[in-house]
Amino acid sequence: MYSKTDEHYMKKAIEIAENASAIGEVPIGAIIVKDDEVIAAAHNLRETEQRAVAHAELLAIDRACKELGTWRLSGCTLYVTLEPCPMCAGASVLSRLDRVVYGASDPKGGCAGTLMNLLDEPRFNHQPVVTSGVLEEECGIMLSHFFKELRKRKKK
Repeated sequence: MYSKTDEHYMKKAIEIAENASAIGEVPIGAIIVKDDEVIAAAHNLRETEQRAVAHAELLAIDRACKELGTWRLSGCTLYVTLEPCPMCAGASVLSRLDRVVYGASDPKGGCAGTLMNLLDEPRFNHQPVVTSGVLEEECGIMLSHFFKELRKRKKK
């Protein structure tokens, strides 16, 4: 189960995701919180920048590292609207995030419990605590609506 604090920060991640949708990006938003303060936020920029690694989580992790002046994000929580893919789950482990909190599950690429759980792999030297399903319905509806509209535009 999750807390009101998790809901609060997921709502902020949803706001960031809406900014992505407004520019034609898949609406995925991520924020990183340390000591009850948002220290980094990002949304997908993969289409805009034509870079495979421009995922919301990676961009937020990079910004948080710059903000804190370290690659170790211990004491930090990542909030993201969609379950992290293998690349983003790996970055979460390698950056030593304490927690990863996500909204909607990703049956095609989710690596925080759906397809596999890279975040709970005991062979790694770090395992962030995972909280799933925070405002899952809102996150899922936002993504479904985006792809429905995208399909409509492609048919025209």
